[in-house]
Amino acid sequence: MEENFDFYRGAPHDAQKNEKGENFKNSEAFGARVPSITKEEMFSALASCHGKELQEKFSRARVAVCGLGGLGSNIALTLARAGIGRLRLIDFDTVALTNLNRQQYAACQIGMYKADALRQNLAAAAPYVECEAYRERITAENARELLCGCDIICEAFDGAEDKAMLVNFALENFPEKYITSSSGMAGMKPANTIVTRRVTKRFYLCGDGESDVDITGRIFPSRVALCAAHQAHAVLEIIAENF
Repeated sequence: MEENFDFYRGAPHDAQKNEKGENFKNSEAFGARVPSITKEEMFSALASCHGKELQEKFSRARVAVCGLGGLGSNIALTLARAGIGRLRLIDFDTVALTNLNRQQYAACQIGMYKADALRQNLAAAAPYVECEAYRERITAENARELLCGCDIICEAFDGAEDKAMLVNFALENFPEKYITSSSGMAGMKPANTIVTRRVTKRFYLCGDGESDVDITGRIFPSRVALCAAHQAHAVLEIIAENF
């Protein structure tokens, strides 16, 4: 992948630019303050929780999060807090008021592109994670370009057709990559109905496999966050080679 490309499609950590073309680091993105802790101190803190060898694996990992709604924003924040080295955030949509019950955005971010808003939030929570923000809708035509260079793909779309497109594309075109996906998290079913299943060697599916918001008409932050946690944990287990 080219090392210099447009900021709003994603830029390397040390070559990011704002709308005026000014360089800044991830920790300075959109006004986030540079932390008083160093990158080495952050790594040491994470290593004390996860173990040094595993944290080194997390730090080398490159993960794409496709769709930054209730699933994707929660997945990305969890992975950032775990110290995943590089996250690619992909979504064409903007933050809306109805998103706030389950998505990792603030009321003051309504109207912002989700890719930009989430990158801002990740910079505050995990300033040394390298983030690439893409304001694009993934299609079969651009998926190869958008996902190039990532080790693991997290499908976090709303629509069944978009989900199927991405999963099928990844399985057919990226046999070396892992993909996590979700199906079923709507309604007020018990939390323990959400599980993670290994469908194929490199494909993991999270959710209850049944509930549909179009049928239940209700979606709660707790079950969405739980399903997102399953997907994020599947990513960590893949990197740790626990599966």
